[in-house]
Amino acid sequence: MYYEVLHNGSVSFFERMIILLIIFFIFLYIFATISSNRRYKKWPFYRTVFWILGVLFAASTLIGPIADLAHHDFRVHMIGHLFLGMLAPLLMVLAAPITLVLRTLKVKHARCLSSILKSHPMKFFSDPIIASILNVGGLWILYTTELYSSMHHNIYLHFFIHLHVFLAGYLFTASMIYIDPTAHRRKIGYRAIILVLALAFHGILSKYIYANPPYGISSKHAETGGILMYYGGDFIDAFLIFFLCLQWYKAQQPRVRQY
Repeated sequence: MYYEVLHNGSVSFFERMIILLIIFFIFLYIFATISSNRRYKKWPFYRTVFWILGVLFAASTLIGPIADLAHHDFRVHMIGHLFLGMLAPLLMVLAAPITLVLRTLKVKHARCLSSILKSHPMKFFSDPIIASILNVGGLWILYTTELYSSMHHNIYLHFFIHLHVFLAGYLFTASMIYIDPTAHRRKIGYRAIILVLALAFHGILSKYIYANPPYGISSKHAETGGILMYYGGDFIDAFLIFFLCLQWYKAQQPRVRQY
């Protein structure tokens, strides 16, 4: 198992790399905040807090006690899944990083980024249906095949899966609630329907795990993991639903005419 190899020496390299990435992303966001505050209205402090917490929750699934226990305890792994694929993406979306970057970049570079955001690939992947398939569909493949067991024997597969879980979770969250500028906006009713369907398939998967343990996982651990996935997912999804409904409510408010 690669986990044992990592903790015999080479693990320190990966841990150092992850720690450096944590520092880099937090420092970069704070630097962008300071830079944008010099030219524009002060950036909300709570968004910086959301970003830092999101980075830390995501990193906790790669280093630290949760990451260590998750290798041989499916219950802890499921907690990590909730952190990496749901809670961290939600916090980081609420931090509005794209808006901050656009405020920080020079006009020429900001236009380049805007053109990327308006591109056809971004339109395709930011569609709630595609984002839901990548997010929930990826989890079905992970937990209903031998992929979950295989990733504990291959470090590259392990990090690739973790990266996919995070990016798919972030893309899914960003496709449901528009915090950053979005060139390809979908109607709220459309997003609400896809969100309900995605949450349903996520809940069905948690029940499937409860009754059909992933390869190499005991029934006891699978049952607890399924319960954590079901109720923990619902708890985090409640916030996602709240923000979507809040945006829906604001969109229905009459605009005040300027005379």
